[in-house]
Amino acid sequence: MEKQELPVLEADCTRCAGLCCVAPAFAKSSDFAINKPAGQPCRNLGGDFRCRIHEQLPERGFRGCVVFDCFGAGQRITQETFGGRDWRSAPEIAGPMFAALPIMRQLHELLWLLGEALKLDEARRLHPKLRAARDEIDAAAGGAPEALRGLDVEAYRKSVVPLLRKASELARAATGGRRPDHSGADLIGRRFRGADLRGASLRGALLIGADLSGADLRRADFTGADLRGADLRGADLTGALFLTRSQLRSAVTDTDRL
Repeated sequence: MEKQELPVLEADCTRCAGLCCVAPAFAKSSDFAINKPAGQPCRNLGGDFRCRIHEQLPERGFRGCVVFDCFGAGQRITQETFGGRDWRSAPEIAGPMFAALPIMRQLHELLWLLGEALKLDEARRLHPKLRAARDEIDAAAGGAPEALRGLDVEAYRKSVVPLLRKASELARAATGGRRPDHSGADLIGRRFRGADLRGASLRGALLIGADLSGADLRRADFTGADLRGADLRGADLTGALFLTRSQLRSAVTDTDRL
């Protein structure tokens, strides 16, 4: 029987203790305006655990924050793993709380990918295995802090990736196109303006600054693709596979002109 209660896989900063602003380290670069050690609050984090410059992040040199997506891991750690406590009022949980973020984020990303695969009618025969994998990972993510710390996330990833690849192949095969394979390719700055990339595999491809404007990207697989600065204006992304919100935020899209 399909599980009814599933975690929210979209960030809700109102229910989080600002974990992404504290736990990771930032290195001063084009994505971050400052150096910040791991476990130290960002100077822009307010007393209410909200970013004080949220509406000006790109202009203030924090584009890396704009494109980060915790897939809802932050609020799950805050509300479920630590029962609504936070690292300010209970400093003794700061270390375990911050250590849980990268683990929970990876688990939630896998849950999101599995959820996307379950939406694919072409992969119906894989749905029982996809649901079983999703429920197993969700159960692991619901463990106590010490249990999370001991999880082998890579083992879960290795078991899930073949299922996701097969689901992708089944969905992309239905396009009837050439389905070019650019998996893991270095396509930085490449020109694909108006190209027919229906059913293409762009898994893990480096598409930084690539021109994909007006391209046909229906049912293209974007798993792990780096789309920073890629031009997607006018591209047809209907039915695109495993394309995350953070990937779209990192690219140049039609909404950027609004």
